[in-house]
Amino acid sequence: MKKLLSILFLLFCSVFYAQTKLLSWNIENLGKSKSATEIAFIVETVREYDIIALQEVVAGYGGSQAVAKLADELNRKGAKWDYVISDPTSGSSYKKERYAFIWKTAKLKKIGRAWLEKKFHMEIEREPYYCTFQYQNKQFTVVNYHALPKSKQPEREIKYFKYLPEVYPTLNLIFAGDFNCPQSHTVFNPLKKMGYQSVLVGQKTSLKQKCKNNKCLASEYDNMYYKTTKIKNLNSGIISFYKNFNSLKEARKISDHIPVWFEFALN
Repeated sequence: MKKLLSILFLLFCSVFYAQTKLLSWNIENLGKSKSATEIAFIVETVREYDIIALQEVVAGYGGSQAVAKLADELNRKGAKWDYVISDPTSGSSYKKERYAFIWKTAKLKKIGRAWLEKKFHMEIEREPYYCTFQYQNKQFTVVNYHALPKSKQPEREIKYFKYLPEVYPTLNLIFAGDFNCPQSHTVFNPLKKMGYQSVLVGQKTSLKQKCKNNKCLASEYDNMYYKTTKIKNLNSGIISFYKNFNSLKEARKISDHIPVWFEFALN
């Protein structure tokens, strides 16, 4: 009965709510090291979504080219896609990387230019990358972010996120990416008090080196946060792409993180 009610609810939402499907993925070292076969696998994994927010695009040669290849392959699958790539982030050289957005042009319109965070770029090593999209007559802005590793205390940077809704008061912000920090961490409390909520709770998203007792995921790092008064959460989840491989060693050639996704309607 519960399952039937869930299906009926989803059908109701698909009819009465205008939906957008956002996917976020830290694709480890997305650059020239990714083979054509690996690019093709990534494309098959993400093609059913409307917007793809990518982290860990290589800052040097090969990163932008890999994103262009992804978009080109997606365009061969029947839908028209466009993309934007950030400049390298402003942190120290070993931490520099790019972000990217890829989206279906028939579904969404990009509004203005995408930009790297200006106000807190000195406080945040890999400052977030923003892009505003319009679906029908409503807009939202995805804040694409890759935090410092856990050993570097990413909460020292994430604490500045509580100021971003005030810096961009006219924007409907969705924070997406790899936070290297679980949603239960107290650093997210200020955002939660403002009415933001995580799409995933208690869901691990990074890959172990090896599966143990059929458990292959290590840490609760990747997530999205949205304002509950402005956005309706219709569905969310993960893509366990590693199950298509014989071992985690093979799967990790694609990435050491799994994609997370969020299906939503704008209030």
